[in-house]
Amino acid sequence: MSKVCICVAWPYSNGPIHLGHLAGSLLPPDIFSRYNRLIGNEVLMVSGSDQHGTPITVSAEKHGMTPEAYADKYHEINKKAIEDMGIEFSLFNKTHCPTHFEVVQKIFTDLKDRGYIYPKETNQYYCPKCQRFLPDRYVEGVCPKCGAEKTRSDQCDNCGTTFEPGDLLEPYCTLCGSTPEIRPTEHFFLKLSAFTDRLKEYVADKDYWRSNVKTFTKNWIDEGIHDRAITRDMSWGVPIPVEGWEDKVIYVWFEADIGYLSASVEYSRMIGKPDYWEAFWKDPEVKSYYFIGKDNIPFHSIIWPSILMGEGGLNLPYDIPANEYLMFSGGKLSKSRGGAIDVPSVLKSFDADQVRYYLSVNMPDTHDSDFTWEDFETKVNNELVAALGNYYHRCLSFTKKNFGTIPEAGEGLEEVRAEIEKALDEYRECLSHCDFKKGIKVVMELARFGNRFFDAAKPWALVKEDRDRCGQVLNSNLMLVKALSIMAWPFMPRSSERIWGFLGFDGGLEQAGLDAVFEPLPVGQELREPVPVYRKVELKMEEEKTQEAPKEVKQEKKQEKPAEAPTGPFAAYRKMDIRVGTVISVEDHPDAEKLYILKIDMGEEQPRQIVTNLKTVYSRDQMLNRRLLVIANIKPGKFRGVKSDGMLMALDDEEQGGTAIKLLKPSADVPNGTRMDCGLECSSSRIEVKHCEAVDIRVGKLVDGHILGGNVPEDCPDICALVYDSDLRVPMGDGKGCYVTVDDGDFIDGARVR
Repeated sequence: MSKVCICVAWPYSNGPIHLGHLAGSLLPPDIFSRYNRLIGNEVLMVSGSDQHGTPITVSAEKHGMTPEAYADKYHEINKKAIEDMGIEFSLFNKTHCPTHFEVVQKIFTDLKDRGYIYPKETNQYYCPKCQRFLPDRYVEGVCPKCGAEKTRSDQCDNCGTTFEPGDLLEPYCTLCGSTPEIRPTEHFFLKLSAFTDRLKEYVADKDYWRSNVKTFTKNWIDEGIHDRAITRDMSWGVPIPVEGWEDKVIYVWFEADIGYLSASVEYSRMIGKPDYWEAFWKDPEVKSYYFIGKDNIPFHSIIWPSILMGEGGLNLPYDIPANEYLMFSGGKLSKSRGGAIDVPSVLKSFDADQVRYYLSVNMPDTHDSDFTWEDFETKVNNELVAALGNYYHRCLSFTKKNFGTIPEAGEGLEEVRAEIEKALDEYRECLSHCDFKKGIKVVMELARFGNRFFDAAKPWALVKEDRDRCGQVLNSNLMLVKALSIMAWPFMPRSSERIWGFLGFDGGLEQAGLDAVFEPLPVGQELREPVPVYRKVELKMEEEKTQEAPKEVKQEKKQEKPAEAPTGPFAAYRKMDIRVGTVISVEDHPDAEKLYILKIDMGEEQPRQIVTNLKTVYSRDQMLNRRLLVIANIKPGKFRGVKSDGMLMALDDEEQGGTAIKLLKPSADVPNGTRMDCGLECSSSRIEVKHCEAVDIRVGKLVDGHILGGNVPEDCPDICALVYDSDLRVPMGDGKGCYVTVDDGDFIDGARVR
């Protein structure tokens, strides 16, 4: 067993954390920590709220609060949000606490005594109108190197260049908008230049660092490492332990990095082992990882290592897996600049594991990634639910229904073990090197293999022909379910724990460990009654998405009754204008990777344009010239700026344990525009999407003249869609011999249409 020290960037305590924090620096270390715990390593993972600096004082004044009360308010909000996301720290601390003050002041004094910190008169931005010296981030202007506007005066987020007062072009005070002056003031400086040679030696063998980290660090060193001021003219922060300096404090960028060490010390004291931290910070065999965003790279690859070198006897960072930015419509998510999607609000509408999955597959690890609600919906529904969740539920529910316990193993297990072993080798390689996006893809590919394996075995037929062989096949599938639950745990811990419990196991997955992947299943162990662990997401998309989370979000639930039930037989159905159409054009959406733009001939003067997220289900060739059913009177909406006028109808049996989404089609070659109204008089006035949710349409297989208990006409096809209304079942069709059906295949009788 090895020890691993994981240090996580400190979220600033001036507002709720957003999805950019999660994707950039909070979710990746939790995945890494959980993986290390799975393989038996001992992990110390620390972070906390960065509570000092002028932004806190300004925000506190606006809200009539003290800086401490304001910072503590958001510390508690963010701490809860982090816990609600399933992110587990050894300690999520805060910088405004006695232990942090103690450790920071000790290191400040040590470095000062050794000549690495010295006082010097320097120029500082001063706003005559506000009558105050301005901290770096309260002055903005134009970057002198790349020309980026709204660049803060300490560092350019666009090119990574850092500045001294006076470097910024066209500076202005962000508090009042006036032009600041440069005035002299005395501050303490960190003698970074003294560490140049040691820093070059330190980074020389870091070929395994991500390219962005190596590039930023190399540029800093090549341009020459300059001493930097580490104090500021203000009262809120860590006091300077030098007499006569009571009107200044130690600056945030210096003391916040020391928070990794102070949090480790605080945690050790909390657990009654005051020296525990030393095993992670002083043993050269222990690797330390720093999970940050790319805007913090130089502080962790240059400045923090210099502080550690100056203190002596402490481990330098082993790896700094810095992520790029999560973008929304091309703009960085940021609390201070606006446009943030805060975690507490998101968790009101979505399960934490849904969010964790999406951010894992869309992680900005080596380049910026875009966040869109459409993509979130597509990936959750067509990947997480359709592949992994579907496989879990169909295996567990079928085995529970037909056997009740784990059946005996037999032939076929070797193929499954080989596939698991191949996936596990790649999984270990990915996660041990912090390549989490590839790691989750390995898990999902194994789930897709499981679905193919289940389909090929056809246990629904085998259970009638050879019950023993069926049990053996199901044992192999349950081995896959077990492996998937373990491997998915670092990414989606709560749902994985539930699957582990459905298999009949007590204790947690961390206790079981990664080696449990290959342990034989305990034959005869009672299976617990399973339920789907992932719910589908349906976003209201009548209007084009904005930066905020959708105000109306519907999470589909099994057998959920509509809010407005029909007042009579088929009243809701008769408000739907359902017509036959043929796809005559299929184009990719210019701004959404998972969307098609279809042109559909519906017998009208102009073809209808419909945007659909079925790109991951049907290829372009499968869609072109396809006959299908369209709800023609849905109010038009926009998907990423493209108008959509209509909605396709499809069978969706995943929630009941089936395998796929299947588009409906007419059973006969009727003209485009034919209305599938059951021979009734139906409306064509515009309706909302929510109205369709009140209509219960299901598809099943015809057996002995009955379908799901309802009589059907003689000319009805073997597979047919029926409209349900109380005890009535009416075949969906044109009333003249054409019915609504679906391509044959493995699906669940009674699967719903959406």
